[in-house]
Amino acid sequence: MEDTSFAIHPGKKNEIEGTNYQDVGNFISLATENERLMFKCEHGFVNVEFNTSSIVRIVMNPKTRPKMKTSPAVVKERDSVSYRVNETNEGLTVQSDELTLQIEKHPFRIKVSNNNGKTLVNETIKGLGSSATGEVVCFKDMDKNDHFYGFGEKTGFLDKKGDKLTMWNSDVYAPHNPETDPLYQSIPFFMTLRDEFAFGTFFDNTGKTFFDMRDQEGTYEFRGESGQLDYYIFAGPTMKEVLKQYTSLTGKMPLPPKWALGYHQSRYSYETEEEVRELVHNFLEKEIPVDAIYLDIHYMDGYRVFTFDNDRYPNPKKLIQDLRDQGIRVVPIVDPGVKEDPEYDIYKEGVKNDFFCKYIEGNIYFGDVWPGNSAFPDFTNEYVRNWWGEKHRFYSDLGIEGIWNDMNEPAVFNETKTMDTKVMHDNEGDPKTHRELHNLYGLMMGEATYEGMKKQLDGKRTFLLTRAGYAGVQRYGSVWTGDNRSFWEHLHLALPMCMNLGLSGVAFCGPDVGGFAHDSNGQLLARWTQFGTFTPYFRNHSAIGTARQEPWSFGEDIEEIVKNYIQLRYVWMPQLYRLFKEAHETGVPVMRPLVLEYPEDKKTFNLCDQFMIGENVIVAPIMTPDTEHRVVYLPEGNWIDYWTEERLTGGEHHLVHADIETLPIFIKENSAVAHGAIKTSTDQQEENYQIHLYKASKGKATYNVYEDDGKTFEYETGNVYENELTFTYNDNFLEVTTNRKGRYTPDWKAFTLVIHGKDQLEKVLLDGEDITSIAEEKAGNIIIPLKI
Repeated sequence: MEDTSFAIHPGKKNEIEGTNYQDVGNFISLATENERLMFKCEHGFVNVEFNTSSIVRIVMNPKTRPKMKTSPAVVKERDSVSYRVNETNEGLTVQSDELTLQIEKHPFRIKVSNNNGKTLVNETIKGLGSSATGEVVCFKDMDKNDHFYGFGEKTGFLDKKGDKLTMWNSDVYAPHNPETDPLYQSIPFFMTLRDEFAFGTFFDNTGKTFFDMRDQEGTYEFRGESGQLDYYIFAGPTMKEVLKQYTSLTGKMPLPPKWALGYHQSRYSYETEEEVRELVHNFLEKEIPVDAIYLDIHYMDGYRVFTFDNDRYPNPKKLIQDLRDQGIRVVPIVDPGVKEDPEYDIYKEGVKNDFFCKYIEGNIYFGDVWPGNSAFPDFTNEYVRNWWGEKHRFYSDLGIEGIWNDMNEPAVFNETKTMDTKVMHDNEGDPKTHRELHNLYGLMMGEATYEGMKKQLDGKRTFLLTRAGYAGVQRYGSVWTGDNRSFWEHLHLALPMCMNLGLSGVAFCGPDVGGFAHDSNGQLLARWTQFGTFTPYFRNHSAIGTARQEPWSFGEDIEEIVKNYIQLRYVWMPQLYRLFKEAHETGVPVMRPLVLEYPEDKKTFNLCDQFMIGENVIVAPIMTPDTEHRVVYLPEGNWIDYWTEERLTGGEHHLVHADIETLPIFIKENSAVAHGAIKTSTDQQEENYQIHLYKASKGKATYNVYEDDGKTFEYETGNVYENELTFTYNDNFLEVTTNRKGRYTPDWKAFTLVIHGKDQLEKVLLDGEDITSIAEEKAGNIIIPLKI
């Protein structure tokens, strides 16, 4: 398998044209070990291995044989994959059941195709390379029909073709705009849509990485400032399959507790127990639903984590229990910075046990954050994560079930905004600098927090909200989009940000409703709350010194609108909860860009001022002031206006009217959604479970009802209620068949089937039994009560 000595002639520089990178050069030799292909080239080493038959991993190290230990983002062990190798003088073909790699030897180049012969990635122009300063780079051919989605939390439009992006978790308080990059989350994963098929790429490098998705003479590139070039290609061939493959590698999200899906209220800060009690009193008196109240940094004693300020909060346990009795949880903020204080137990334990990040010389790294001079736990060490998780017993013993992690990029008040990159991390016995592991910090803190709380809650699900994270963050937490502003432009920015987070595996996400900084106003709060009703994570949060933006802050008219849409959130809770179950099982998000459901429709490729909930609901928020009309694009098929029941033709743009009280919502004909009753919180039992069928004149539709206890992990062992309903119908006939699974018995003992349309049904069958007599017409719809 050896080439001639000419391949390593000292005169061959092999520089990549137009760059300061040295090409990996020509193939020299090939060895195999542990189902892994190990290539030696002129200027580096390349390993190729299959994780599954549809996922291939490629690792290049310019200096030594690649290290094949994965980052903590990857949780799936490699399958034993059968593949075939055919070698010639010019190259090799490596083929699994779903992927084919064609490897050229002179110079070394990799082409990956799917089992339909479609080229996914190719290197005809440039390939793999490295620089004298230790950077690694990968160039791929760009097709004129390529569209790029994902990349986690990024501003700008949905399609990232033409963008330059940086992954380096950063605290960005300055106003976010399309060029604000990087932000708090770093998820170096994207999917490519090309001619109605899709594939994915995950660059697993935990240091600073860069993506240049501009067409650079036929190529795009991704590169890392440090570490190896370590990336995965996912075969697809659909966007949903790519998400399934990516989340099989990096982990699926757990089902959140149902209370985490309700409406949450926060401010920086509710500074006293008295203020919190008054806040809750207002919610209850005004009958506005709420599931959680957040405590920002002022609840702590001098901003020391795992403490309460006894003057501001004299009896936190009673406060938390009183709110819990009213159906409301308390979620406190927990930052990583531990105050340097020799009389503070957390600090003393951290120093004594060598748990804090430190320099290679052994001295602890200190940074200035809210408590002042502070040390930072080294979450790359399992013992530290276990210690930190156990410390959350302080909160769980008080009755707290959810935690909010902030400042965990980690943010530091200095010019670089973060920890000194020369600081060392233990990295489970494989020490590396903060420069190499920076983007992992928030993820590992999230793991410590989530797993610690999970152990302490006796089988109950916990909730974690995290500002910073890396690929795989969906395993532990919900993500919000950080310190946005009360600008209409930020409302608009939130749509593609959340959609791309969803396309990056993070289904549980949302922005601060109303905007965090600056002053909101009534119109903006009303429109933002309408949007928030359908974001997976729904929290109103505002900054110290800004206008209050609780639901009643802008007069009775706005209060009524905000209240109505918070109530609507609870009406839609059964539908949202079912979609969270789907995200848990498949990785497909709750909030979806239209392109995910209609990848063949070019009008959806960069459509980001409207979105879908599941596969059959389109939401089109109003995002400019004093506006009562907007254009909505509806894809193929017929669509039903949720409010008026007007039927609209798909494949067209429609000018729709939406006064300040109306959020445009459209349901696809020949489909169904689930609804529940208005509640004060999710603690209230469901008493009015409804299936709304939007039937055509003739057809067939299915709907899978899903329910579990919403509190524990018993869903993992089959303690669920599922019922696949099939509707077969024409103008005057409807047959419903059921297929119940699982052993869980819901709170509700029956559900109501609501049939939308003007048809006069002459016959209705349920599993073959004639139930026509119990169907009644009401408000133009047909109502049928059914036993579960």
